[in-house]
Amino acid sequence: MGIKKFKPTSAARRYFTVSDFAEITKTTPEKSLLEKKTSTGGRNNRGRITSRFRGGGHKRRFRVIDFKRKKIGVPATVAGIEYDPNRTGRIALLHYADGEKSYILAPDGLAVGTLIVASAKADIKPGNSLRLRSMPTGTDIHNIELRIGKGAQLVRSAGAKATLMAKDGDYGQVRLPSGEIRLVHLDCRATVGSVSNPAHQHISIGKAGRTRWLGRRPHNRGVTMNPVDHPMGGGEGRTSGGRHPCSPWGQLAKGKKTRNQKRTDSMIVRRRNKG
Repeated sequence: MGIKKFKPTSAARRYFTVSDFAEITKTTPEKSLLEKKTSTGGRNNRGRITSRFRGGGHKRRFRVIDFKRKKIGVPATVAGIEYDPNRTGRIALLHYADGEKSYILAPDGLAVGTLIVASAKADIKPGNSLRLRSMPTGTDIHNIELRIGKGAQLVRSAGAKATLMAKDGDYGQVRLPSGEIRLVHLDCRATVGSVSNPAHQHISIGKAGRTRWLGRRPHNRGVTMNPVDHPMGGGEGRTSGGRHPCSPWGQLAKGKKTRNQKRTDSMIVRRRNKG
């Protein structure tokens, strides 16, 4: 897994880098695990734009990922490592012993032909899925459930990993990639190892058009607008805004706390911004 550079045949090409896709072993997705994916362009069911600067982008098909690891105790063989256009990490195609196929997020270092399983008695090796209570403390994990049986919600992006720090009663302390330490029930499942494609963070977009391929349209700064369009707009010549940065609707953009989930505040042992 490395980064591929190009000869600077143009100004954009000089800084344009891509993954070398060395770990990819299968280029055609499993047809039975594909679903269509429609583009919203940032619009809701009434046609109103609710997320600005979205639209366009390359057509994609959705790969159905098994975030629940439902096949408990059934061993599976890794048939291939594939690219998924919908996420930053790689995905692995599994062939179960009973003939079923499924996709999972590929852990870093997972190789074709490896035998993995979701079981309480599984070995602590990348790709195996266990409940937190079956793992020793200090284990690097990803693909973590927040609610028992709901499916993985935490630590799913390229190169990410969390660590099981301690166990206390029915809950374990998990240190997330952000530095936050959070309580997670010990009956929640997680996968051993870190997510594949850790080099993703070093990729340089290189040109504006590549961002458009991803479905992101140009973002207009508030200070470039007129006062009728944005609180920071207007002024003779270029101005820096004249007030604290905010959204078009006046909400502070830097430093304002937006978390509104007091019900789970008690589950956070240490916040990410406490050092």
